[in-house]
Amino acid sequence: MQPVVDFATPIRNAALPPPSHRRFAREEAVPPAGEPVTTRDGRTLRLRPIEPGDAEALRRCFKRLPAQDIRRRFMHMLTELPEPMAQRLCRLDPATEVAYVLVDDTVTPAEVRGVGRIFIDESSDNAEFSVLVERDWARVGLGALLMHRLVEACRQRGLAELWGYVLVENRPMLRLCSELGFTSRMVPDEPGTAQITLRL
Repeated sequence: MQPVVDFATPIRNAALPPPSHRRFAREEAVPPAGEPVTTRDGRTLRLRPIEPGDAEALRRCFKRLPAQDIRRRFMHMLTELPEPMAQRLCRLDPATEVAYVLVDDTVTPAEVRGVGRIFIDESSDNAEFSVLVERDWARVGLGALLMHRLVEACRQRGLAELWGYVLVENRPMLRLCSELGFTSRMVPDEPGTAQITLRL
């Protein structure tokens, strides 16, 4: 005897296809991760932790830097940021490194306009910092924003001190760090170089 199928009764566990208006609708855009930041002159960037996928944008950012800015940041001249170095800078050891990028989503592909990072020395309970902002995005509050975030990251980890080397010709950075409470002293073996330090 054949079983009787009641077609009027809905099949509860059947997987029905979604309505056509849902099947063919565009996927909603996922909002980009990070914190929106508005500069003093009204431009918008996104502040977020650095990611491995930022390596190429970091290399492009480096190519846009004037030679003077490269020397101020790296303390010597580089003509380009080698790919292995860029990859290394974007792949952090979370135990000893923190880095933030400022991302410009108004262009395609998105570009990195600034970077701030710390390297933590666990044995001495301190961290060395570095901050870099593209010249076209300088003096609009981004360097101060990155420095505040790095100081906050150090305090969250309970570190005792944050420090860095700055060329004495880099007066904007020295002025910013002085406003944040850093003290400065000349490095005896490095003419024209100051070590700035903040007790946390």
